[in-house]
Amino acid sequence: MAADAETRWTTTIIISASLQSHETIRMLRAQQHRIRLSDSVECGAFIFPLSGTAFKLVEPENVQDESVLVEQIQKFVQVHRNSFVLLYAPFNGKRQLDMLSLIQQKFFGTNLRILPVRNNGDVLKGMLTIAKVLVLNPVSFADFCATSKPHVDRIRHRMAVARTRIVERSPVWDMLRKLT
Repeated sequence: MAADAETRWTTTIIISASLQSHETIRMLRAQQHRIRLSDSVECGAFIFPLSGTAFKLVEPENVQDESVLVEQIQKFVQVHRNSFVLLYAPFNGKRQLDMLSLIQQKFFGTNLRILPVRNNGDVLKGMLTIAKVLVLNPVSFADFCATSKPHVDRIRHRMAVARTRIVERSPVWDMLRKLT
C-alpha cells in the first residue's frame, strides 16, 4: 500500500467548460487531479500545463461540418506545441475511419498526433500516460514517439518512399542512369 501512495501522480488539468458534464472529468477527480474549467480554451480541450501537452476530444458522430473541424484542429495545433487529437470511436464504423483518414491527411507532417480511443477509460489512460511521461522524462516527444514499434515502422516506410521519390526525380540520378 505504501508503494501505491509513492507512485500516485496527480497534476492540474485545464479543461474546456464545454466538457464540464463529461464522464472523464468525474474520473479525473476520482484520481484526485486538480481540475480547472475554462471558457477560454478550445472546445473539447484538456491541457496539461506541467507537461506542455494538450488533447482535443473529437467525437465523429457530433461533427456536423468537417471543414469546421479541420479549422478548429488547425488552430489547436498552432496554439499547442505537443498536441493530440483523441478520436473517440467506440466502434470502427465507416464514419470513424473516414474521419481518421481526413485528419491524418490534413495534418500529416505537423506536430499533431492522433490517438484513437474506444471509451472514457482509454481517454483517461492515454492522456495521463503521455502527460506523465513528458513531465517525468522531459525529452522531445518526437524521440518518445520514434521509439515505439508502430511509429518506427511508419517512419521507415515514409523514409523509403521519400528516398524512392528523390531517386526518381533527381537530375543527378537521371544523368547517372544515362551514363551507365
